[in-house]
Amino acid sequence: MSEYQHYEFLAVDTPLDAKAQAAMRALSTRARITPTGFVNTYEWGDFKGDPRALVERHYDAFLYTANWGTHQFMLRLPAAVLDPVLVRRYCCTPSADSWTTKRHVVIDLTFSADERGDAWWEDWDEQEDTLGDGWLASLIPARADLAAGDHRLLYLAWLHAVGGDEHDEDIVEPPVPAGLGTLPASLRRLVDFLRIDTDLLAAAAQASPASAAAGPSRTAWRTGLTALPVREKDALLLRVMDGDPHVGAELRRLLTPPPDDPGPRTRRTVGDLRAAASALRTERAQQEAKARAARTAARERAAAQARTRHLDALATQGETAWQRAENLIRATRPKEYDQAVDLLIDLRDLADRDATSTDAAHRIQFLRETYRNRPALLQRFDRAGLARPTS
Repeated sequence: MSEYQHYEFLAVDTPLDAKAQAAMRALSTRARITPTGFVNTYEWGDFKGDPRALVERHYDAFLYTANWGTHQFMLRLPAAVLDPVLVRRYCCTPSADSWTTKRHVVIDLTFSADERGDAWWEDWDEQEDTLGDGWLASLIPARADLAAGDHRLLYLAWLHAVGGDEHDEDIVEPPVPAGLGTLPASLRRLVDFLRIDTDLLAAAAQASPASAAAGPSRTAWRTGLTALPVREKDALLLRVMDGDPHVGAELRRLLTPPPDDPGPRTRRTVGDLRAAASALRTERAQQEAKARAARTAARERAAAQARTRHLDALATQGETAWQRAENLIRATRPKEYDQAVDLLIDLRDLADRDATSTDAAHRIQFLRETYRNRPALLQRFDRAGLARPTS
């Protein structure tokens, strides 16, 4: 298989200026570079830049795919919007990592086929993995949701690490966000991109409320805003005028009390989740086996009914059918031989059904003896089980 790598960066909050774009051009002469993005694919060679450093300095999102089964997705958000300490509770392993810069928190999610074992390759779709264009566009809405307080992406990142055996069995899961059972399109794509075990996700969703608890009322918002120092409110308003898209999210985080954490005693361990996923996997396999058996039985019933109708129609032909079989044999061509054998099988089965099998066997034997000098015909008789009668 030929080499294929896709690199894509996206600047959401602040477009790159001319100097920054020139720096990116120095890293790649063939890339498609705009103030808001960088896209390039490589079928030989490699990208000269450091994606981590470029995300820290310029970009809010990064996506990488390679046709040997490696995926990477990075997001950057202001630390004032997304609490780095909270993120670290979910993203603290090699495949689900996070770190902070002076102003931002960065989340780095990776999937490597080599680290997940041979089973992954069985259902690997090379075309899907090498179509880098489109992945980032489908994933990026999750960034806005995360900034608005939807922490399902963080839990999926933690679950991804569980699937990669990066957490011990006795590790307690972090707080479970609401809505794991009804993911938006962007997070469903993230599940696909990271190859998250859907049985593990279903097990996790069993403890996830259908929807988040209602947030503070408008009266509570108003009270909280009134209590803010004037200087702080003025600074926020200036940022709104400058087009900062995160002021609303930052205010919500500032004015919303942290949700009650039920504590580790009411949360599950990694071992609990894996056991629940295994039970769901077994149940699903049993249901699928039952469904396959039901479909097979339905096909067999339909085939039997069709066979009965066919033999019923053949029964009305009487001697004409036997004569047609012999006429086909006399043609001495392979195609007609095959048609004659198919017809004789039908006549034999009809005779078995109607308790006249002895007569049919003798008639078939008569045909064998009459045309015994035609080995190609007799070979077809033998393969079809149109054998000599035993008595």
